[in-house]
Amino acid sequence: MPSAEMTPASVREPEPVRPTREDAVAAAGSQLIGGPIGRRALLGTSWWTPVRVIALVAIGMFALGLVQKAPCYTSGWFFGASSQYTHACYSDIPHLYQGRGFADGLVPYFDKLPGDMNYLEYPVLTGVFMEVAAWLTPGSGGIQHQEQWYWFVNAGMLMVCAAVIAVCVARTHARRPWDALLVALAPAFALTATINWDLLAVALTAAAMLMWSRGRSLAFGILLGLATAAKLYPVLLLGPLLVLCWRAGKWKDFGKALGGTAVSWLVVNLPVMLFAFEGWSKFYTFSQERGVDFGSFWLIWSQNSTNPPSTDTVNTLAMLLMLLCCGGIAALAFVAPRRPRFAQLAFLIVAAFILTNKVYSPQYVLWLVPLAVLARPKWRDFLIWQACEVAYFLGIWMYLAYTTSGDAHKGLPTQGYHWAIAVHLLGTLFLCAVIVRDILMPERDVVRRSGDDDPSGGVLDGAEDVFVLRPAAHPPRHAAHFDAPQVEWGVDGQPSSRDRSL
Repeated sequence: MPSAEMTPASVREPEPVRPTREDAVAAAGSQLIGGPIGRRALLGTSWWTPVRVIALVAIGMFALGLVQKAPCYTSGWFFGASSQYTHACYSDIPHLYQGRGFADGLVPYFDKLPGDMNYLEYPVLTGVFMEVAAWLTPGSGGIQHQEQWYWFVNAGMLMVCAAVIAVCVARTHARRPWDALLVALAPAFALTATINWDLLAVALTAAAMLMWSRGRSLAFGILLGLATAAKLYPVLLLGPLLVLCWRAGKWKDFGKALGGTAVSWLVVNLPVMLFAFEGWSKFYTFSQERGVDFGSFWLIWSQNSTNPPSTDTVNTLAMLLMLLCCGGIAALAFVAPRRPRFAQLAFLIVAAFILTNKVYSPQYVLWLVPLAVLARPKWRDFLIWQACEVAYFLGIWMYLAYTTSGDAHKGLPTQGYHWAIAVHLLGTLFLCAVIVRDILMPERDVVRRSGDDDPSGGVLDGAEDVFVLRPAAHPPRHAAHFDAPQVEWGVDGQPSSRDRSL
């Protein structure tokens, strides 16, 4: 242990960033609880640490989301087709308890289901999650009672996932734990958390991001592989990681991440692949064969066209658009004046998938919320995007209420629903645009303006570049001036903060 004489008195831990001091919207919102924190406040001396506060807020907001589902819990899921839509409280969970054979004790992937969907159409780890919840559901009482309990059990398990997400985001950026309040308070997060089982994959992805920020490449890969075994989208994060490690020359760490992802995914999937291949493959064949569905711009095209595109055409075009987006994101990573932060590219790649996909279920917003907070922790921009997502959340249920209410036509007609889709698309594109601007003009990035390089980047944080494309060799021309701490990277690759005007 070093002695007091060996430890310079001037060496201190970096001061945590407080949003109420650097964000006008956060400062204004803090008036509800007494205003921004004072400079004489005693931080770190109470049980109420930022992480604990954020976890409790996340649980509280999740509970409010459960209350919002109350009209469906008592009647909407069971009596009348449109009631669950007019109250905006729909959930897949109770309907699939019987619809996917859990009520009858059928084993997912192995036992064939009656009806049109002959096997469970979810990835294996999500199927395990659903089956565990079924084991915990009491088998007594009528089917309505069992479905209510099944939703309640799943809600309890998903609440744990929500708390894990909030804690992981709070700890990923060590100097910015309060940014995770955006996750905890996100209205779209609370409204969509129990529609489906997406929170399992989101929690595993958030934990993977935390491991990468700590420099634990193999643990990141293992968790990312498990997340991919629960939902397909997490594997997309390997793309941004590839180009960032390429630019920084961190091939060994990328190899560990890739290997861990492949092995953990195989450990979960291989037993089902070997002994129930037809059931295991249902998720992939269903995704391929599924037609144009809710929430996508493809639906607007189809419903306004006298000759709508076929499913095969949409699959091909969506794939081409996604590949173009991947190429654009890779080019951005190589030409940016400073290597982009991992969370920035992670958000862009998942957003590109959502924007080009042929379906956008309202719970898909959960995929983006933690990444958005890490990529652009600016309260105004985040709340603008959330307002767009809440508008879409209401729009889809009002549209379904309209289509299921018969001649009464209660709800939102088709053209109104198209506007709701457009609002969702524009909100997501807006957030993508400000993140791209932050990448091209690093002085606008609120994370880097506070003196950090890439706090979620792990081995990439402060690392030197070994490969860039020509534009990255030239300093950017900035359109604005800032008097704030900026980050410079010298030849040693270590970030340092100084004050300057740009």
